[in-house]
Amino acid sequence: MSAPVAIRTAVAACLALASPVLWAGSLPVPVDGKVVDQRPAVEQERVYPMGPLRKISGRLRVENKVESRGQVSSVTYELPVERTAREAFTSAREELQRDGGYPLFWCQGRDCGEASLWANDVFANARLNGGDEQQAFILLRRSAEEADTLVALYSVTRGNRRAYLHVEEFVAGSPLGELLPTAATVLREMRDTGKLDYPDLAAPQDTWVNLLARSLNLDSTLRASLSGAQAEAWREALVKAGVRNGRLEVGSAPTDGLHLELIR
Repeated sequence: MSAPVAIRTAVAACLALASPVLWAGSLPVPVDGKVVDQRPAVEQERVYPMGPLRKISGRLRVENKVESRGQVSSVTYELPVERTAREAFTSAREELQRDGGYPLFWCQGRDCGEASLWANDVFANARLNGGDEQQAFILLRRSAEEADTLVALYSVTRGNRRAYLHVEEFVAGSPLGELLPTAATVLREMRDTGKLDYPDLAAPQDTWVNLLARSLNLDSTLRASLSGAQAEAWREALVKAGVRNGRLEVGSAPTDGLHLELIR
């Protein structure tokens, strides 16, 4: 083996050991995670909640949802004791977003609602039945030619301290059409990651302008820069939609579509 190849191999091995997530195909795999449930792709009707789960009078209640028919596959991993559910969830989410996905709904802890409903009613997987405060869920939509593919991540820690990461992919059988994130999800992503990336957005669209304006106005202390070929047009549209002019700047970050970055 030549020296450059040996060096690259050693670096790759070190990165694999350092990262809590590996990349297998198009879905994240937690390092040293043990597969405890695996379901191959099957066509079915699938419903993904976009709000906290509650049961009222025996019926599941959710504010909003994505519902479609397509191919669903999933893997559930039990995490090693030295890795937390939050760590595995965050790493998997970051990998998916780097690969071009953007969140439609993202919740953590009690903001997700009842953990037992996620385990039993959404994923039909009793292993995922943990504490309400120890859960996290995110539904991401891929971009460009994979825009009809959704990926769901759900992590939870049970009372016995065993932690799990559930990874599910849904490939719709027909176009999903326009799906907008919740305003709270956009705000959570901005606060948590410091940026928003929408590679499929070029010129301002009224529905997205209104959504981003609502999200930014949930916290009037936030300031953001906008980058992209139509950044100035987006800034003007957001100001017209009610975002104070002084909170928005035009940036120069190289990007496809629209990029927003939090000004610290």
